[in-house]
Amino acid sequence: MLLPRLSSLLCLVGLASIPAVNAYDDPNVKSIPLRTHSLQPPYLDSDFQSRWFDFGGDTIIRADRYIRLTSDRPSQRGWVFSRVPLTATNWEIELEFEIHGEGNLHGDGFALWLTKQRATQGPVFGSTDNFEGLGIFFDTYKNNRPGTSFPYVMAMMGDGQTSYDNAHDGKANELAGCSARGLRGASIPTKARLTYFQDKSLTLDLQYKAENIWTNCFTLTAPQTNIAIPSVAYLGLSAETGELSDNHDVISLKAQNLYNIGGTTDNRGPAGGAGSGNRASVKPPQEKGGWAWFLFKFVLFLGAIVGGYFGWTIYRTRQGYSRF
Repeated sequence: MLLPRLSSLLCLVGLASIPAVNAYDDPNVKSIPLRTHSLQPPYLDSDFQSRWFDFGGDTIIRADRYIRLTSDRPSQRGWVFSRVPLTATNWEIELEFEIHGEGNLHGDGFALWLTKQRATQGPVFGSTDNFEGLGIFFDTYKNNRPGTSFPYVMAMMGDGQTSYDNAHDGKANELAGCSARGLRGASIPTKARLTYFQDKSLTLDLQYKAENIWTNCFTLTAPQTNIAIPSVAYLGLSAETGELSDNHDVISLKAQNLYNIGGTTDNRGPAGGAGSGNRASVKPPQEKGGWAWFLFKFVLFLGAIVGGYFGWTIYRTRQGYSRF
């Protein structure tokens, strides 16, 4: 029993001590994956639950392919929300998704959330109205917004009291946005990448024109724009259909903490492109030294236990022989 337990503990120590990797092509910016806010197949644990996320509404999970927030049926709402808040100061969220259906007419869309509220079904793309925090809306149906091409992607910063302007597709609430024709039913993997540096910048990039080609949707900088996301915010996704419908599928969700290891960086985006905002200077965590010292102490402790066990065994053996 001792050896299997020891192997398991050493595996855990090894996984925890994996060093952070470079984020983008900037040698000064590194990233640490946030497992607590990431989703990938099979999405569920062995007991058919998720340790870090809750699901609700009409959401369907096909473990080998997708999390379907809504099926291509009228009047559906589905959501998935993290169980713990995203407390990292600087982070990046990369979402792979698919919007598709059989009809020529389709709707309504889905949303990416970072809000104080969580796991509450409602009328704003399947989640609650009057939210506090950030909502990114991928709107596929045009209600009343002349001169705007759909699908349309926009950001709204909710204050907990202002309602979403559903009648005009969020026009009154728009913080920033862009048209993204071809986002629905694209022949390549469609992705969204949201990058946030506290008190500095918020950037949304989209992949839908060609694989590995990112198109900047918007870049917001402080203090010109209010981009203050609540310090306690839950990461979520939700979708909604009305009379018109679509499949809204989540393929994967990857979150990571970003930090600067030194030096200065410019205002260019990932790999020198446009749109990532300033890099924030954050002290990196102690990755190697702390774990190496912990592992050293653990091995010493384990050696003491093993030595004591063998000493006790030898003592018992000698005591048994002395009786004869």
